[in-house]
Amino acid sequence: MLGAIIGDTAGSVYEWQNVRRKDFGPLFDPKAFYTDDTVCTVAVADALVNDRHPGEALKDWGRRYWENGGWGGMFARWLMSDSLEPYNSFGNGAAMRVSPAGLLAHSEEHAIDLAHRVTEVTHNHPEGLKGAAATALAIYLARTGHSAEAIRLSLTERFGYDLSRTPDDIRPTYRFNETCQETVPQALVCALVATDFEDAIRNAISIGGDSDTVAAIAGGVAEGLFGIPEAIARKGWDYLPDDMREVLQALYKQAGIDIHGHQ
Repeated sequence: MLGAIIGDTAGSVYEWQNVRRKDFGPLFDPKAFYTDDTVCTVAVADALVNDRHPGEALKDWGRRYWENGGWGGMFARWLMSDSLEPYNSFGNGAAMRVSPAGLLAHSEEHAIDLAHRVTEVTHNHPEGLKGAAATALAIYLARTGHSAEAIRLSLTERFGYDLSRTPDDIRPTYRFNETCQETVPQALVCALVATDFEDAIRNAISIGGDSDTVAAIAGGVAEGLFGIPEAIARKGWDYLPDDMREVLQALYKQAGIDIHGHQ
């Protein structure tokens, strides 16, 4: 989960000003900040760790950090409404917030079940559920020792995503897109071809598009594959307020994983 938060924070300054190269300077730009992606990820963690209704947790954290901004239009309207009914979304918010499910899962099917539980409260469109499930499963497989190639094959077989490309293939024509269909496969590729954690984040930011969300999805998977270097983990942690840190600590404790991803 911290990997997703780091991806979100690192990508925050490039969402509307894409930088299509990997050597874009320090991983954390001086103006970097955590976005709605992090707020929603914390909400999902809170729901799973404390057995809260995911919709209630999302509304609680979203309203608490409303001025953080960056909310998608439909999600913002849902957030401030009295309804807990889903609205058939297939937006990439389903995948960017789901990393806690991958961390807490005990099996492949459990990862998918947890992903569905925290996703269907808003993103109940088949593509929304698929994007979240694929991301959670990738994280589960990564943290349980599966190779990048094994993860690629599993996700392709189960979900039908084309994961055969590379960031270099994607970058020239990729454009801003907020759907799971056009975010999740690209983000997964960025993690699965990476050489280490930072390389995955740089891959994700370099392809452009919805940079913070692409990097959040890639970051969650990269954390499972590589762990997070201590200096990067500490920097990412420093951006977070105390209430978010408490949820993060509880999640990792329940998962039996330390902050660097080792069980």
